[in-house]
Amino acid sequence: MLGLFMVCAAAPLALCASQPRAFTFSIVARDPVTGDLGVAVQSHWFSVGSVVTWAEAGVGAVATQSFVDPAYGPLGLDLMRSGKPAPEALKSLLAGDESREVRQVAMVDAKGRVSAHTGSKCIPAAGHETGDAFSAQANLMANDKVWPAMAKAYREARGDLADRLLAALDAGQAAGGDIRGAQSAAILVVKGTSSGRPWADSLFDLRVEDSREPLKELRRLVQLQRAYSHASAGDDFVAAGKIEPALREYAEAARLAPEVLELPYWQAVTLASKGRLEEALPIFKRVFAQEPRWAELTPRLSGVGLLPDDPALLKKIMDQAEKREPAKKR
Repeated sequence: MLGLFMVCAAAPLALCASQPRAFTFSIVARDPVTGDLGVAVQSHWFSVGSVVTWAEAGVGAVATQSFVDPAYGPLGLDLMRSGKPAPEALKSLLAGDESREVRQVAMVDAKGRVSAHTGSKCIPAAGHETGDAFSAQANLMANDKVWPAMAKAYREARGDLADRLLAALDAGQAAGGDIRGAQSAAILVVKGTSSGRPWADSLFDLRVEDSREPLKELRRLVQLQRAYSHASAGDDFVAAGKIEPALREYAEAARLAPEVLELPYWQAVTLASKGRLEEALPIFKRVFAQEPRWAELTPRLSGVGLLPDDPALLKKIMDQAEKREPAKKR
């Protein structure tokens, strides 16, 4: 195990000079209702999510930060997948890491068992607070109120796991956050039970790599993800021949992200393809008025079965596009 870590006998800062310095605040948690597992983070470090956040459906979630050894992520998941509880998995990895005192790591497993470690040489303010199936941790903070504020916010928040993780990050930032400011953020949420298809088990996998307001941008992306998830559910219902639930999903997607014209466009296509043209036409009209390229795309759908091969129907749809005056010859 020791050989899998980056180890050096020099002083801690020199030892870790080549490792990512993800000084940050984060939270790992398991939702007690759904069993979903997640981790969320913010830092004044570029692309913090690419090194800190790790999770696997039915296994657990890991946050590895401070002077980061990213190996804690995949190795921690490997150990939890093999049946080790999160506290044992973390203890095992720390035992094989001579640089453990500059690490900060938290893990939660699929049964909600949680463990955290804040090394004695993490840059102050640094610490963690564990609770019922969650752990909030932070280092290089403006003050020592950050992680208690995160824990309190998580306990009191309502909504699904993503909502509660974001509430914890907001509270950490409001309490002072990273002493250097903010730059990047990320959220990773997976299902509590594995389907054997990892691509289908990820609920949120979003990163803000570089922003003046990363938490604000992360919330925007979470809202978009919710909208597209509803759209995907609508597609699944269409494939199963369940049109009414499909239309409800499409409508909810459009409500969550009204600025994304593609969402109501495909709702209109579904309506038109299922014989409900009169409901579709006002939607086509609104979309075409805001972005004419959707009108340009529409005739192509008949040839691939997404719209009926019906010239009269297609004409009614295309009539919703604004007529443009031809350019005058000079």
